Amino acid sequence: MVTVLDTVSKPRPRHPEKAHKPDQEVLKKPDWIRVKAPTSRGYLETRAIVKTNKLVTVCEEAGCPNIGECWDKKHATFMIMGEICTRACAFCNVATGIPGPLDPEEPANVAKAVREMGLSHVVITSVDRDDLKDGGAQHFADVIYAIRAAAPATTIEILTPDFLRKEGALEIVVAARPDVFNHNLETVPSNYLTVRPGARYFHSIRLLQRVKEIDPSIFTKSGIMVGLGEERNEVLQLMDDLRSADVDFITIGQYLQPTRKHHPVKKFVTPEEFKSYETVAYTKGFLMVSSSPLTRSSHHAGEDFARLRSAREARLKKTA
Repeated sequence: MVTVLDTVSKPRPRHPEKAHKPDQEVLKKPDWIRVKAPTSRGYLETRAIVKTNKLVTVCEEAGCPNIGECWDKKHATFMIMGEICTRACAFCNVATGIPGPLDPEEPANVAKAVREMGLSHVVITSVDRDDLKDGGAQHFADVIYAIRAAAPATTIEILTPDFLRKEGALEIVVAARPDVFNHNLETVPSNYLTVRPGARYFHSIRLLQRVKEIDPSIFTKSGIMVGLGEERNEVLQLMDDLRSADVDFITIGQYLQPTRKHHPVKKFVTPEEFKSYETVAYTKGFLMVSSSPLTRSSHHAGEDFARLRSAREARLKKTA
């Protein structure tokens, strides 16, 4: 028997588009940003369900600091349409490249996992699929329909790409009637060329506004990271832009640098500053605000949805 050792082929780098970039300084994390490594029984059970159903989660792919807490409670954010993104945002840890074909079994597998985990609220996100004619809109809808059939009592939150230049895509997703439509702005407009170069700030604002125009009953949500070099007045203007689009819920969290090749952390925003952003956002009319160093789009999503629904009911009673 002959054993052949392949000493030429190398595993494909996760971020080939960033390989030529110089290493960035990594700031030491303050005490308020530290979390414990996940080891609990609940975490391991959730991990087993995810792997058994051959699913991808943004919790793992994006290196979320809250994975231990969320998976212990059997909360997971499923990332559909593969684990390869067609874009190369400077902040993101999801791998970039040419994605494979869609898995036709994925909607059923996600629905099965939702039922097995007994989720009362589920968050579904995806990579960007600029290679697809509809940007993956129909696949999003198929996942929503499959969850509705398998777990009718589960409320569904989606976190979508921007469907840039995909005419009719948004309408397909909204027609599936998710309970919450989330699309993140990620950062202030002055950072877009360096942080989110494949996206357009006002297209994202218009996307969120259009959801409300099509179906006012759907809650809309958006999130940003701070610590990317933005100014406070830019964050406040972004809040106004979201409110002009009638967005209900804003999340604000600390940006954490995945590797030295990613955009550097310019500042660790203090808990007191996050609290100030929360106060201002509520005065601007948001129904719900989540603003803290470890806030992420889907962190505590189930609890937040219940509060969001209650806040809308209270406002409607007040204005009746």
